[in-house]
Amino acid sequence: MTDTINPVELAAELTAAWLANPNTRTSADDVPAFLVSMHAAVIKLTDGSDPEAAAAPSQSHEPAVTARKSLASPDHIISMLDGKKYKTLRRHLTTNGLTPEQYRERFNLKADYPMVAANYSEARRAMAKSIGLGRKAGSTVEKAVDSAGKTVRKSGKAALDAAKKTLGNEE
Repeated sequence: MTDTINPVELAAELTAAWLANPNTRTSADDVPAFLVSMHAAVIKLTDGSDPEAAAAPSQSHEPAVTARKSLASPDHIISMLDGKKYKTLRRHLTTNGLTPEQYRERFNLKADYPMVAANYSEARRAMAKSIGLGRKAGSTVEKAVDSAGKTVRKSGKAALDAAKKTLGNEE
């Protein structure tokens, strides 16, 4: 057994193993492209160099749509990567190996470029507000107890009844 690694053989073995996986569904046209990418990955790992970086020193990324068109509708944001509509871009960017900052940098977008559609954000805000998020803990109860304590000084039962009345929980 030799200590040298043949990148072509290793890439071929990796591709064969990938194709042997029953969960892999691919066409015959995709196999050569996958083999080339495997070969490039093996060379990168064995040599410590990046063959793609030498071949293409500067990649120009053409947006699928303009920044203005991507934000044209409040119901969705159109991705500048693939031109598809999304309510939120975060998962789409993660799938493509980008962070929101890298996405903004790649397409020269401002720091305040939204990653979530305006209507979706508003619907989420309304839902959160309706279930009481964003409110100081116990603020309504404390106000009711304070007002009930000021109006009733007789007994605990009377104070409890006054607090329930203030909160609107009369029995």
